[in-house]
Amino acid sequence: MTKERLYLYDTTLRDGQQTQGVQFSTAEKKQIAQALDDLGVDYIEGGWPGANPTDSAFFDEAPKTKARLTAFGMTKRAGRSAENDDVLAAVMNAGTQSVCLVGKAHDYHVTAALGISLEENIENIRASIAHIVVQGREALYDAEHFFDGYKDNPGYAISACRAALDAGARWVVLCDTNGGALPSEVHRIVAEVIAAGLPGERLGIHTHNDTENAVACSLAAVEAGVRQVQGTLNGLGERCGNANLTSLIPTLLLKEPYTSQFDIGVNRGALAQLTHVSRMLDDILNRVPMRQAAYVGASAFAHKAGLHASAILKDPTTYEHIEPELVGNARIIPMSNQAGQSNLRRRLTEAGLDVEKGNPALGRILEQIKVREDLGYSYDTAQGSFELLARAELGQLPEFFEVKRYKVTVERRKNKYNRMISLSEAVVVVKVDGEKRLSVSESVDETGSDRGPVNALAKALIKDLGRYSAALDDMRLVDFKVRITQGGTEAVTRVIIDSEDDTGRRWSTVGVSPNIIDASFEALLDAIRWKLIRDGEAK
Repeated sequence: MTKERLYLYDTTLRDGQQTQGVQFSTAEKKQIAQALDDLGVDYIEGGWPGANPTDSAFFDEAPKTKARLTAFGMTKRAGRSAENDDVLAAVMNAGTQSVCLVGKAHDYHVTAALGISLEENIENIRASIAHIVVQGREALYDAEHFFDGYKDNPGYAISACRAALDAGARWVVLCDTNGGALPSEVHRIVAEVIAAGLPGERLGIHTHNDTENAVACSLAAVEAGVRQVQGTLNGLGERCGNANLTSLIPTLLLKEPYTSQFDIGVNRGALAQLTHVSRMLDDILNRVPMRQAAYVGASAFAHKAGLHASAILKDPTTYEHIEPELVGNARIIPMSNQAGQSNLRRRLTEAGLDVEKGNPALGRILEQIKVREDLGYSYDTAQGSFELLARAELGQLPEFFEVKRYKVTVERRKNKYNRMISLSEAVVVVKVDGEKRLSVSESVDETGSDRGPVNALAKALIKDLGRYSAALDDMRLVDFKVRITQGGTEAVTRVIIDSEDDTGRRWSTVGVSPNIIDASFEALLDAIRWKLIRDGEAK
């Protein structure tokens, strides 16, 4: 059977930038555009030229892409021609191959929001699209509020789309702007639109996630006949976000009936970079990746229950819908108080510890995990600390150094500019190779900003560990999470630290104490010991 072409349109750089708290720099937009192009999307919507300096600069320095770089704007305003509308001119001046214009498809918005007649709005759509086409550009029309408009006045919503098609638009994109449509509604309405004479091969779908149905609505539209799908990486977007391309792409490529029916621009090789691209975006935004994200989340292929892990060891398809490697992810068998020996032996093997079945140390390790988790520890997310616990029970945990004592002080004072500042100072005494060493460090970074007491501790501890210091030069603390596991006067604090190094390794460690500094220091010590072991310093 001949496959149909389904086109992917990414709007991370425009609609995704409307996410609360998200603002890309021009350099970041170029980096994301390159990653999207390598992935294989067909269209990259770069932003709205003239709307802000960053978007304008991006188009001035636009990267060369195989994907069609697209400028976004709105249809011309009433009372002026398309040729004399300065807002539309700024979009056209971006010089992109494709231009996407948003225009009203809901009669209520035309009269209430724009304050013009229904006929004027249709003419604005027609004239704007014709203006793009006559200049040799590919035109796209985003039919804003289409699904709400169709439910109120189907004839007018369709006439807005038909005006764009008749003027030469390559694509008319049906937008669920408020994100309230459900998959069954989207399927029915798209089917009715196609039956009314609008060709599916020229229709796209743009959904928002306000009912957690954006991906499902997009797939429903594809099944009903549209042939372009719009979305964003990691589901970025205004309010609750847009359809998530990191979920849509693998579903379209790997799942029936889509894999047999459609070709998309992303191939299996590029798909293996999906997890990396998703996490790259989170790194740019300084966000912690969502662990439960479909396909690309750290927990997407994590198997906690002992029953599950036992089956996974025999056949991964028992509890996995795809192979994690297909999307660049990895299988994880985390350790917790629900774990059995199947989980344990598998996780030990992954850590490079081969322990034969029936070894009495397995029972001791499980018991230690259960006891410590009852105290507030969590080994689900702290794989580094789990490995150290297991090595201790197996007699394979080297004693690199001994911490004799440490002290942290936090001072609040006025600086020479008469501004109140905080300053943390840490003193750490360690014994390395039989010799005591004392190190002192402040928490001030190269910009003069205070980085807090844990930062001061980390710097002081790593400062002088003798022959081990060099191995820690590339170690960085990249995330710090605090959780109160009990309330009231018996409150216990759990700290999880994520660390990474220049090899790209990332590991998590945990510490628990009624004192947040003690908990942090315990997690920090585990992070250092794990790295020294993995770097072969135990030799």
